[in-house]
Amino acid sequence: MRQSGLKHGLRVIAAVIACNFLSVFAQAAEKFPNRPVRMIVPYAPGGATDIVARQVAQRLAEYWGYQVVVDNRAGGSGAIALETVARATPDGYTLMVGNVSTNAIAESAFAKTLSIKPSRDLAPVTNLIEIPHMFLSNATLPVASLKQLAEYAKTAPRMAYGSAGIASYPHLDVARLLKAMGIEMTHIPYKGGAGQIIPAIISNEVQLTMLNLASTLPHIRAGRMKPLATTWPTRRVEFPDVPTMAESGYPGIGTNAWNGLFAPARLPPALLAQIHAATLKVMDSPEMKEALGKQLISVVTSRSPAEYAKFVNEDVAKWAAVIRENNISLD
Repeated sequence: MRQSGLKHGLRVIAAVIACNFLSVFAQAAEKFPNRPVRMIVPYAPGGATDIVARQVAQRLAEYWGYQVVVDNRAGGSGAIALETVARATPDGYTLMVGNVSTNAIAESAFAKTLSIKPSRDLAPVTNLIEIPHMFLSNATLPVASLKQLAEYAKTAPRMAYGSAGIASYPHLDVARLLKAMGIEMTHIPYKGGAGQIIPAIISNEVQLTMLNLASTLPHIRAGRMKPLATTWPTRRVEFPDVPTMAESGYPGIGTNAWNGLFAPARLPPALLAQIHAATLKVMDSPEMKEALGKQLISVVTSRSPAEYAKFVNEDVAKWAAVIRENNISLD
């Protein structure tokens, strides 16, 4: 009887603690935010993810009335940022703008070395944007199309291509393209993303890359790099003479990247819903769509965190298959 009574007492205490715990989080959600929020970016300043994060941070700060501080945590192909957010207190004050590389590809690409599992340890809030990409060459390379590139590379000295890191989507997409072409190039990963790749392609340190149009548009127009094909389903109005990947003979290769907002897992559902609602409020505003549209970035949001989680999980599975089917080495 005493043992039974003790168990009952422990259950009561546990229930009281749980109720108090949930009550504290509920109160926090009601008052959120009441201090600055940190927004982690997994790359150095200058790339598309950083551009989007700073726009979102500015608009959320205006909406919430508290500063949203962008914190660039480059390195480890996104691992540093992912681990920082996964281990943060799940109180809404640490968020992350991730993308297809960090929050879909890394799940399988770095399963043995990543100390966390993104789909388990991060909570998807909403998708934010989609952005068109281009396959680009150094401006001095004597090619004007992917077909010419394939022929040139077979007789030219060993060439190199740059990406935002090992197993980033530009790495995987260029590797898939080279396999389809039947040619080889040296892969040079840059932990700083577009901020480091752009100078590398302009200086001819690398001869080929795949980058988003938002980061490269001024350089393309200035003749500092050469667009060979677009990953968008149709030709871009900005470059009507640049063919699509399908027109170039490589349908299905090339990614139009997404950026999304993530939080630590275990974030209370009420707080997750509150952050989702605030983010949609600023993302779907005419001001935000106009600001990002000027940089060739399309606002694409998720109706709910659950909808976005489903999308991310499906992308995780898709990229795992790409890595497996193309025998891509991650060493």
